[in-house]
Amino acid sequence: MPFVTIGGITLHHRRIETNGSAHPIVFINSLGTDFRIWDQVLSILDGEMPLLVYDKRGHGLSDIGDIRSIDDHVDDLSALIDHFGLGKVVLCGLSVGGMIAQGLYARRPEIVEAMILCDTAHKIGTTESWNTRISIVERHGIEAIADGVMKVWFTPDFHVARAADLAGCRNMLTRQALPDYVGTCIAVRDADFTDSARRIAVPTLCIAGDQDGSTPPDLVRSLAALIPGARFEIIRDAGHIPCVEQPEALTALIRNFIASLALGAETHG
Repeated sequence: MPFVTIGGITLHHRRIETNGSAHPIVFINSLGTDFRIWDQVLSILDGEMPLLVYDKRGHGLSDIGDIRSIDDHVDDLSALIDHFGLGKVVLCGLSVGGMIAQGLYARRPEIVEAMILCDTAHKIGTTESWNTRISIVERHGIEAIADGVMKVWFTPDFHVARAADLAGCRNMLTRQALPDYVGTCIAVRDADFTDSARRIAVPTLCIAGDQDGSTPPDLVRSLAALIPGARFEIIRDAGHIPCVEQPEALTALIRNFIASLALGAETHG
């Protein structure tokens, strides 16, 4: 179980190294999950390129820490990349992970080679919707919203055909640290990358599950429209967490995107 303490916060992570010159992909998970949501994607990509996953503060096995804005999560990611001396990286962020990726690019564009923004947006939800969620979980715990969250995370077919996986993901959500779940809700509520998205100048792939009830395809498409030259792809038969529901389809898009980066480098080399 690899752990590293940075800035007083201990982060749980997994690093997969390979030979070759490919830049590492850093995966950033969504609200209420830990890095195990990427397990199947990592298993498929293992050996092809360097990979790094980690639990955000207050998630998984990482420390509970004070969270007041997206910047707190960006601080951790930035320091983690520096700790491992990764240089340029490809960021692959899901939901709030995609917002953290946008935040890191806005702060340190020189270390970002490209971005894969999954089921995320420049602005997610409204102040009212987030305040309602925060109020419910503060009074009754994450358990009170778990069933509703599962309905947007996964398609009806997933609920029927993969009941054990659904139960496991529900357990993962409800066992997250409440203070940092709330803190991250506040961070997402207050984050708006509408203006900075227009200044993204690296290759970017935006991906949406066709049945995502949290960040619907039209919202993700609107993010892609803001980013100059961004690609937009839809994964069929997927909700908000395609890395769990349709890992092969997501990995195929990631692999194709990384190959296009290499081709572009050769073309302009």
